[in-house]
Amino acid sequence: MLFPLPLRAACSLLAWFCLYKWFCHRYRHRSIEWSCRLVTLTHGILATCLSAYIGFIDGPWPLSHPGSPNTTLQVHGLCLSLGYFIFDLCWCVYFQTEGALMLAHHLVSIVGIAASLALGESAADVNAVIFGSEITNPLLQARWFLKELGRYHSFTGDLVDFLFVALFTGVRIGMGAWLMYCELASPRPRWYIKLGGVVMYAVSWVFMVSICRFARRKSMRKYQAWRSRRSRQLCLKTNGHLKSH
Repeated sequence: MLFPLPLRAACSLLAWFCLYKWFCHRYRHRSIEWSCRLVTLTHGILATCLSAYIGFIDGPWPLSHPGSPNTTLQVHGLCLSLGYFIFDLCWCVYFQTEGALMLAHHLVSIVGIAASLALGESAADVNAVIFGSEITNPLLQARWFLKELGRYHSFTGDLVDFLFVALFTGVRIGMGAWLMYCELASPRPRWYIKLGGVVMYAVSWVFMVSICRFARRKSMRKYQAWRSRRSRQLCLKTNGHLKSH
């Protein structure tokens, strides 16, 4: 490696912090959470694209090669995300914006990435977890920005929510179960890497329960609103029919 891994992780952390400060300056009329959300959105897009390229094109395939030695590109991707997760964890702790579950998610992510970099193996597995975790992140941030701009209660907001629930269920829960099975069945990954994968999947299920409750509430509200509109339309039609006689 051209630079030691701790130095590369520190450079990544500094880069994310500088991006955050630039967003704070650029959008100084907005809240500081607006700037942090932009950093999160940027990382979500970059991490999703990079981890998808690593997993689907560059390889190795995480489902068939768990615990394999790290490649140079995998190390670059992990360092990029490690710096971000450290930055976001510090920001959330300092401003006390997130609950214990999200903080635990970030902490497990940091420990998992750092362990993979230190061991020089299992980056394919960790990269796949990052892909599953970050693919829904841009939608989550889009939902927050739509709320801030007063445009959430629209077709766009409904579409964002639908895509978020569908992707979370299909990728993070569905594909996540497949990845966890391959990870646990393979003798190559270290036991603590396997434990980290189980913890991350358990956290995903806790999120999934909350998402199901949200989806149920929103669906019921949409259904009740539809029934109310339909009742008003039927009343208007009935009244018009009576008047015509």
